[in-house]
Amino acid sequence: MHCEFLNTRTKGKMVLLEVHFDRERGISWDGVKRLSRSSRQGLVEFKNEVILISKLQHRNLVRLLGCCIEGEERILIYEYLPNNSLDSYLFDATKRASLDWKLRFCIIEGIAQGLLYLHKYSRLRIIHRDLKTSNILLDSEMNPRISDFGMARVFQESEYQANTNRIVGTYGYMSPEYAINGLFSVKSDVFSFGVMMLEILSGKRNILSFHYSDRAMNLLGYAWELWIEGRSLELIDSALADSWPRIEVMRCVQIGLLCVQESAEDRPTMPEVLSMLTNESVALPTPKQRPLVAIASANNATLPENLELFSVNTLTVSEVEAR
Repeated sequence: MHCEFLNTRTKGKMVLLEVHFDRERGISWDGVKRLSRSSRQGLVEFKNEVILISKLQHRNLVRLLGCCIEGEERILIYEYLPNNSLDSYLFDATKRASLDWKLRFCIIEGIAQGLLYLHKYSRLRIIHRDLKTSNILLDSEMNPRISDFGMARVFQESEYQANTNRIVGTYGYMSPEYAINGLFSVKSDVFSFGVMMLEILSGKRNILSFHYSDRAMNLLGYAWELWIEGRSLELIDSALADSWPRIEVMRCVQIGLLCVQESAEDRPTMPEVLSMLTNESVALPTPKQRPLVAIASANNATLPENLELFSVNTLTVSEVEAR
C-alpha cells in the first residue's frame, strides 16, 4: 500500500491526514494515530495494537487500514470516523443536546456488543484495559467503535485473571483491584464499562466534583447515594429533558452500579450485561457494595504509596508499579 501524507489537521486525539492511496482512486481522509516521540507508548505496545486490531472484525470496533514503522515514525491508519469520540459530544454543553435517549441507549448497547465480542466471540480473548469515552469513536451514523488497543492483553481460554506490576490505563476508569494490586480480568473492562454507562446517563465526568451531605465524591459515589435513597432520576442529564422512558433509564442506572461494584466477583459478565440491557423481563440483582470511591477521589489510604491520585479521569497512566 502506497501512501503520501499531503495535508494534516487535528480532530480529537487523532491527527487526520489526507492519505493518497492511489491516484486513480482519488484522495480520502482517514483517522491516523501518530505516536509522538515523547509518548510513553513503546514499540511493543504499538506492535501489540497492530497485531490485535488486524485480527478483529466487528461493527463496534474501529477498523485498521494500515500501519507504518520507519525510523522513529510509528503510524496507524484507521478508517475515518467523522463524529470524533464520544467524550467530545458527551462533555460539551452544546453538542450533548444532540444525544437523545434513544441514541445514548444505542451507544451503550453498541459498546456492550463490542466488549462481548472481545471477551467471548473473537478469535482472541481480549481484555482492553483502557476503556473510556475518549476511546469510543463515532461513525457517520453515531454508532460506537471501540478503539486504542495498545494496552490490551490476550487471555487464554482457561485464564481468568492476570497480575502485572506495570499498571496502565486511565484514572477514573480503572477497577479497584487493578489500580491497587495490578489484578485484571474481563471484570476490569466491565468496571470501565459501568463508569462509561453512568457518564452517558448523567452527561458528567467521573471526577471529584459532586457534593452530597457535605462530602465531596466522584460520580460513582454520587450515583450510589442517590440510588440508595431512591432518587436516581436526579442523576440523569438535564439535556435529556423529559424524553426518556423512566423504567428503562432506571434499569440502566442499576446496571451501571452493578458493573462498578468494588468486588470483581460481584460484577456481571458482558453476556449478563447485554441480557439485562436488552431484555426487560430479566430481573436485576441488587448492588451489594458502594463503589470504591477512593480510586478517583481524595482518600488514598488503601492505595500504593507510589500511585499518585488525580481528580481527573483523562490522565492515562503508562507505567505504575503495583504493590
